[in-house]
Amino acid sequence: MKLDLREIALNRMRTLVQIAIDNAKTDPELSQRQALLARKISMRHKIRMPYELRMAFCKKCKNFIAPGINSKIRVGRSSIKSVRITCNFCGHTYRKIIPPRS
Repeated sequence: MKLDLREIALNRMRTLVQIAIDNAKTDPELSQRQALLARKISMRHKIRMPYELRMAFCKKCKNFIAPGINSKIRVGRSSIKSVRITCNFCGHTYRKIIPPRS
């Protein structure tokens, strides 16, 4: 019973974030609301949001940021390869380190 609720909640979170990414360009308010619902589902059922869904939220202001629509994504040019993501709402920049190939 508990496992079924967990699976349903995860599926709904994934669906809501995917639809929010699709709607981000045409209706930004709707996409923010859909992403907020996904976060609420996560909190209500005490489920940690998967990494690919967490990446769609700013780490500082917690707003939903669709890649390339309300955030800037740049590839770092230093010795440590990274992807820089800048939130257009609060201006916070954070990096995702790209692991070196072996």
